[in-house]
Amino acid sequence: MPDKPSATPSYPVTQRAFGLAILVLSGLQLMVVLDGTVVILALPRLQDELNLSSSGSAWMVTAYGLPFAGLMLLGGRIGDCFGRKRMFIVGVALFTVASLLCGVAQNEGMLIAARAIQGTGAALAAPTALALVASTFAPGKVRNQAIAIFGSMMAVGSVGGLVIGGALTQVSWRWIFLINVPIGALILFGAVVRLRDTTHHRLSLDARGAVLGTLACAALVFGATEGPEFGWRSPIIIGSIVVGLVLLIVFVFAERWVANPLLPWSLFDQRDRVATFGAIFLASGVLAASTYFAGLFVQNVVGYDPLIAGVAFIPFTIGAGIGTAMASKLAMTIAPRWLLSGAAAIMVAGLLFGSTLDRGVQYLPTLLLLFVVIGCGIGVAVVMVPLCVLVGVAPEHIGPLSAVGQMFMNLGTPVAIGLLAPVAASRTLSLGGRIGKPAGMTPAELDALGSGYTLVLFVTAIAALLVGLMALTLRYTAAEVGQAQHAREEAEQG
Repeated sequence: MPDKPSATPSYPVTQRAFGLAILVLSGLQLMVVLDGTVVILALPRLQDELNLSSSGSAWMVTAYGLPFAGLMLLGGRIGDCFGRKRMFIVGVALFTVASLLCGVAQNEGMLIAARAIQGTGAALAAPTALALVASTFAPGKVRNQAIAIFGSMMAVGSVGGLVIGGALTQVSWRWIFLINVPIGALILFGAVVRLRDTTHHRLSLDARGAVLGTLACAALVFGATEGPEFGWRSPIIIGSIVVGLVLLIVFVFAERWVANPLLPWSLFDQRDRVATFGAIFLASGVLAASTYFAGLFVQNVVGYDPLIAGVAFIPFTIGAGIGTAMASKLAMTIAPRWLLSGAAAIMVAGLLFGSTLDRGVQYLPTLLLLFVVIGCGIGVAVVMVPLCVLVGVAPEHIGPLSAVGQMFMNLGTPVAIGLLAPVAASRTLSLGGRIGKPAGMTPAELDALGSGYTLVLFVTAIAALLVGLMALTLRYTAAEVGQAQHAREEAEQG
């Protein structure tokens, strides 16, 4: 059993929120979030220069997201066991080296492998970064300010990935990865100089569970993503799906017999919490798929260059900001079932309208209003769903449950894109179109390509509808959500 931590910190704490320490920690947070989206607007250039297939484009995102999500809980445990500062440095170093490999990649396989290493480094560094915020800064106002700065990097990274990715791609797609190298080096230097470690405990690590779960998801996503390329009857595809299902079953049974399981099944003992985890997973998938395929649509079909496409997505983030502000205020007075179902209705309406677009669509007012509306719905969901996870949870369980919720949030991206990319490709091919470089395509082929992307928006609308239906089953009250928000704030303050 680990030693019970003392009430008074036994390590030096920082009395100012602003300084090198928060730059190091928030810089890492910004970098790992940004790299989840920065590649989206570079995909057309990658298709041109590396001859990426449709599945290869999807793997640019999923190869990063799968290890990031699948190994995140294990990364947090490793930090607790071997020292958070030490594992933070290891994770940042791995991420930085992988970024360099991405930047110099000469083919699709090398780039995908380097992206997977990036995701692994992020899974080691990101969980320990948040823990280091709590242990580095003095409780109270200073820590609150530090947590606010750290948390804001999520929003900045989400939109920054699109804008920065678009701008750097104008020069060369390689710079979206190479820019991480000097930033990573500065973060490493600052971590060595400024961060202080906490007492760590020897805990049993469920490495087997992490590997089984991640490989199961990877095999299933591989089968779905590569199906159109190899053919759905290919032994490789069938074998991959079968292996993924078998590994998933083994994972479920293995977790029941581990002393310190990566994913304790006791977390799923309440119907409302299970529904909330499902809503988190689907909502993150809706966000990822809508951004990914809308980014491809405006570049490959409408014809925007990467920089213009990045700027065009800014209203999406503005809408998300409006949604988060509304949700934060209304959560105290309106039951989550109504807020979430309302947000889902907004997303469904926006995505259904988006599924009717063609290559002649105008940015003003159509795309601008569409991005704001969908972003607003997403903003409400990303505030409300994590709060619902924490309703009725004892303070000592808030951290583990938040980590599991974060895992589901991150897992939605690679799974959604991995499963929906073949849907878009199959629709395009069935209409006589082709997958690949849009340059040189006939109008009919561009229409077929656009139809594939908009079909995915229709499927994504169905996923958003499921989020709304799950939300209607929640029995939480506004008062319970308010208590959960207060408990989370107290837990963050230590």
